[in-house]
Amino acid sequence: MKAVIFAGGYGTRISEETVTLPKPLVEIGGMPMLWHIMKIYSAHGINDFIICCGYKGHMIKKYFLDFFHHSNDMTIDLSDNSIEVRRSASEPWKVTLADTGLETMTGGRLARVRDYIGDETFCLTYGDGVTDLDITKTIEYHREQGKLATVTAVQQPGRFGALDLSPDKTRIQGFREKSMSDGHLINGGYFVCEPGVIDYVIDDTTVWEEEPLKGLVADDQLAVYHYPGFWQNMDTLRDKHVLQKMWDGGKAPWKIW
Repeated sequence: MKAVIFAGGYGTRISEETVTLPKPLVEIGGMPMLWHIMKIYSAHGINDFIICCGYKGHMIKKYFLDFFHHSNDMTIDLSDNSIEVRRSASEPWKVTLADTGLETMTGGRLARVRDYIGDETFCLTYGDGVTDLDITKTIEYHREQGKLATVTAVQQPGRFGALDLSPDKTRIQGFREKSMSDGHLINGGYFVCEPGVIDYVIDDTTVWEEEPLKGLVADDQLAVYHYPGFWQNMDTLRDKHVLQKMWDGGKAPWKIW
C-alpha cells in the first residue's frame, strides 16, 4: 500500500522556520517532520511513499537524494574518486517525489499524482502532524465500512491552560493544562482512500478539505474513525516547541518504531 503526503504548502504560520525550509523539513529531534511521519507509516508496514512537493520542493528532493549517504558511515578515497560504504543502515522506503506545482491546492496536488497511486487503496496525510494512531486498524476499519474514504477524527489539542471553576462559576478553583476531553473533534489528517476520491477534484484550485470532502459527505462516502489517543500537528512555532520538548524528554508518543 502507498501513502501520499502533502508537502507543498508555504507553512506561513510557522514562517520563522519556513523562510528557509519547506515545512515538512522542519526538524524535531534533529530529523525532519516528514521523516517522523514516514516512520509512523513504516512501523505499520507501509514503505511506499508519494510526496506531493511544491514550495521549496527541490530541498525535499535533495534530502532524499542525500539520505543514504547521510545515514551511513563511508570512506571516500579522493585519489581514485571511490566511495566505500562502511555501515549500511538506511530505511526500506521507496519514495516518489512529485512536483505538484507551487500554487496548487491540496486537492489539485492529489489529482496530479493519480498515475502514481494506481488502482489500489492508499493512505493520505499532511506533512505536519504526528500521532500514535494504529494505522493498520484504520485500514481495516476503512475496508469494513466500504466507503471511498475514511477520515480520522481526533480531539483538538489545547493551546491554552484551562480554568477550574467553582460549582456556581463565580470563583476560580485552580489552573491546569487543557485536557483532551475539553477539545472538539477535528479532522486529524490521516485518511484511508480509494482512487475514486480523485474524481471529486475539479482542478488545481481544488482544496481537498472543501469540494472533495463535502462531496464525499453528500454522497455518503466518507466514514469516520474516532481516535482518542495522541495527535499533534506542527502549525506554529509553539507547536514545534511542544513536540521538541516531548522528544527531548523521551516522551514522544508518536515514536512507535
